[in-house]
Amino acid sequence: MKCVVTGGAGFIGSHLVDRLLEDGYSVTAIDNLSCGKLENIHRHSKLDFKKIDITNSRQIDNLLKHGYDAVFHLAAHANIRRSLEDYRVDLDNNVIGTLNILEAMMKNNVEDFVFASSSAVYGEAAVKPTPEDYSPTQTSLYGASKLACEAFAEAYTEFSPTKVWAYRFANVVGERCSRGVVGDFVRKLLKNPKELEILGNGKQSKEYLYVKDCVNGILTGYHNSSNKTNIFNLGMENQTIVDEVATIVIAEMGLSNVNRKYTGGERGWIGDNPIVELSLEKIKNLGWKTKVSSEEALRRTTKWNIENEMKNRK
Repeated sequence: MKCVVTGGAGFIGSHLVDRLLEDGYSVTAIDNLSCGKLENIHRHSKLDFKKIDITNSRQIDNLLKHGYDAVFHLAAHANIRRSLEDYRVDLDNNVIGTLNILEAMMKNNVEDFVFASSSAVYGEAAVKPTPEDYSPTQTSLYGASKLACEAFAEAYTEFSPTKVWAYRFANVVGERCSRGVVGDFVRKLLKNPKELEILGNGKQSKEYLYVKDCVNGILTGYHNSSNKTNIFNLGMENQTIVDEVATIVIAEMGLSNVNRKYTGGERGWIGDNPIVELSLEKIKNLGWKTKVSSEEALRRTTKWNIENEMKNRK
């Protein structure tokens, strides 16, 4: 099977590329390298890498002319806080970029569209655990853009052979994950081992899913569900508060007597949903289950970030 992975040099995208190659796929990984890194891409006889930006419709159209079976679309702008300063960044990179891919797929007879969405589409959900059919109210431009991408993709199934698999991720962590709360804490503590600034009140409750379990979830849904539109949550059955994340990071760094300085409020920033609890019954009914606990996933992420930061400082 021949596929494209957008954002293939990024955190989740590069792990997906690794798994697809292990499973015998021929993979073209594309990335504009604004966040992704070539060091995440390992040489393989069935892997081709191309520096392509999904906002360039001509490049996407030219790529998909070469006979692909599926596009795994993970490229996106994912910085919710930056969206408060640049109101178009999610529209241009997420929505327009996704439309470019869907249009090129339709022109070139590529039928399978596998999309990395986000639990951010639920906003501050009133129903917990939140099921896939929950009707959300948006709290971030990022979440709104991901929901718009899902809606456009679903609409394409009505007038083309396109089939859609969309995955609403909780917080995904693991090796190669330098962004998010773990990387933020590691960098702050390397700068000042005596004090840790924590955004909000430290009580935000999230699900932390190990990246390889996430990739397994993507492929479980893809191989075992064949409706025109297939939407799944991917997360954990337990939540971890930010203070507990801080405790793990501090312990892995071998620190003690660290003063925690809170910025205050229920949210770390506008659009930060303080409680995320996803219903996982739909994907579990297809046989998916996690192998790595949130605590272990956070420890692995911390160790990788420490090593990465020290490497970059040499």
